[in-house]
Amino acid sequence: MASADEILDKVRETLVDALGVDDDEVTPTATLIGDLGAESIDFLDIVFRLEKCFDIKIPRGELFPENLATADSGFVKDGKVTADGIQQLRTRMPHADIDAFAKDPAISRISDLFTVGMICRFVAARLK
Repeated sequence: MASADEILDKVRETLVDALGVDDDEVTPTATLIGDLGAESIDFLDIVFRLEKCFDIKIPRGELFPENLATADSGFVKDGKVTADGIQQLRTRMPHADIDAFAKDPAISRISDLFTVGMICRFVAARLK
C-alpha cells in the first residue's frame, strides 16, 4: 500500500502532466479549477491518467460527480445547496471536505470541493 506522501507525489505528477502547472502549485489544498486552471475536459484526462498511474478503475462520475448541484437537481435553492443536497454530496463524495463547504454552501463554491487532497483521499480509498 502506498503511503499518503507517495500518493500525493504521484497525484502531483499526474496533475502537472495533465494541466501543465508547476509542481509547487499542486498542494493538497489547491483547487483544480480555481488554483490550477482545470477545465471540464481536463477532468476526463485526469481520471485516465490516475487510472494508469495507480492501476485502478474509476467509473465515470465517481471521482468527479456530474450534475450534483445544478438548478434542476432539486438540491439548490436561492443559489445555495440545500441540506438534502449537502447530504447527497456526502453520499456521492465521501472523499471531499463537505463540512467546510456546508458552512457556506453557495453554488458558486461547488468547484472548491475538487481539491488535490480530495483526489489523494479518493485514490487512497481505492488502493485499500
